[in-house]
Amino acid sequence: MAEELKRINKFLSEAGYCSRREADKLITAGRVTINGVVPEMGTKITASDQVQVDGKPIVNTKEDFVYLAFNKPVGIVCTTDTRVEKDNIIDYINYPKRIFPIGRLDKPSEGLILLTDDGDIVNKILRASNNHEKEYIVTVDKTISQTFVQRMAGGIYLEDLDKTTKTCEVKKIDSHTFSIILTQGLNRQIRRMCEYLDYEVQTLQRVRIMNISLDMPLGEYRELTKSEFAELEQLLEDSTKTFEARKKKRT
Repeated sequence: MAEELKRINKFLSEAGYCSRREADKLITAGRVTINGVVPEMGTKITASDQVQVDGKPIVNTKEDFVYLAFNKPVGIVCTTDTRVEKDNIIDYINYPKRIFPIGRLDKPSEGLILLTDDGDIVNKILRASNNHEKEYIVTVDKTISQTFVQRMAGGIYLEDLDKTTKTCEVKKIDSHTFSIILTQGLNRQIRRMCEYLDYEVQTLQRVRIMNISLDMPLGEYRELTKSEFAELEQLLEDSTKTFEARKKKRT
């Protein structure tokens, strides 16, 4: 029987080192070696090959994966590159295992972000991110009008991206506060949508990602419950099926 071959980015993901996307960046940067040699993108390995990142061996120990929900404070940066950012999320949490954030939450924003060492689930969430609800509570610098609510909900044209944001659910909470549920994740999306309507965001808090709600104090984290994770997996399975269906339709 032929020995099973596995792409290097998939190996790093399954080993819990990083997502496949991050693995591709490491490979491009020349930080990954296979048996002492820097590989090309897409290189496949066998179980006997020795993989290192920055000179450190990577072993897929098949340990139980960690899934955390964290209430990120303002000022913390969602990056795993501890060499660049002093106020990074990894050093702040100081978790005993290597973990990485799923997606991003801007430095000036606070609230819910998920972290894990399961590269496969990161890949699934990021790949189908346009189907996943994320809910935010936002305060702005002046009184919220009904026109503001309607225009935010109907989609805002972002000129530099030449793209109109997807329709979304927006509800006024009080004179300067509203909630918004997005199903896409453009960079600084809410802030840019508000800026287009001549409003400035004062505070922005993410309170929900899919079925996971923010319920811990600022700066603290907790593990996902078994029921939360089971529901999350079900949602991801449905999203993956939808993604594959769209892909087949396009081809």
